[in-house]
Amino acid sequence: MSKRRRSGIIALSLLFLMLLVWLDHGAAARRWRQRLSSQDQSQADQEKYHARTFKVVDVIDGDTLDIDVPDGAEERTRIRLLGIDAPETRSEYSQPMYFGPEATEFARDLMLGQSVTIFLDLPNPTRGKYGRLLAYVRLPDGRFANEVLVAEGFAYADTRFDHSLFNKYRQLEAGARSRAKGLWPSVTPNQFPVWRREKTDAGQAQTPSLRQAQGRL
Repeated sequence: MSKRRRSGIIALSLLFLMLLVWLDHGAAARRWRQRLSSQDQSQADQEKYHARTFKVVDVIDGDTLDIDVPDGAEERTRIRLLGIDAPETRSEYSQPMYFGPEATEFARDLMLGQSVTIFLDLPNPTRGKYGRLLAYVRLPDGRFANEVLVAEGFAYADTRFDHSLFNKYRQLEAGARSRAKGLWPSVTPNQFPVWRREKTDAGQAQTPSLRQAQGRL
C-alpha cells in the first residue's frame, strides 16, 4: 500500500471517529435537554397543581378527566388518574372494553362537577407520553377517586409501574375481587386490558418503574 493511500485511509478513519464523537455528543446533549425539560415541567406542575383545588368539567372515561384550568394552549387540563387503569370506552382501534361504559358512568357520577384536590406523586414524573397530568384526585368528602374506582371494581390496579401507593392499590383490588364488586363477578381473562393479559400469561413479570412506563400513559 502506498504512503499516500495509507494517509488517506488514516484521514478518513479520523473523520469517521470525529463524526461518531459529534453524533454521540449531540445525542447526549438532547438527552440532557430532555431531562432538564422534564424537570422544569415537573416543577411547574408542582407549583400550579399540587394540593390545589379545581372543578371537574368533563369525565372522559373511568380514569381520565378534565379540570377547569388552562394547560398551555389548552383551555382545560387533562388528568390521568395515577395507579389505576379503567376499561376503555373510546378507541379508534377497538370496541369498548368489557365494563367500560359502566366504569365511565360511575366515574362521571363520582367526579363531574365536583371541586377536587390534585396531588402529584412527587418526585416521580408528572406527565405521561400524551401530556396528561398524572395525579391522585381527592374528592370533597376526603376519599380519593383513584381508590374508590379500584375498591368498587370499576378499575384495575395498574401494576405496570411503581408509585407511592402501589401496594395499597393492589390490596384494594384484591378486596374488590373477594367481594365480587363491579366487573369482578363476570370478567374473563380475555376481557382484561392487553397489558394485564400479557402479565397474566407471563406469570406477573417484574414491575418496571414509573419513569419507564410513563410513555404508555
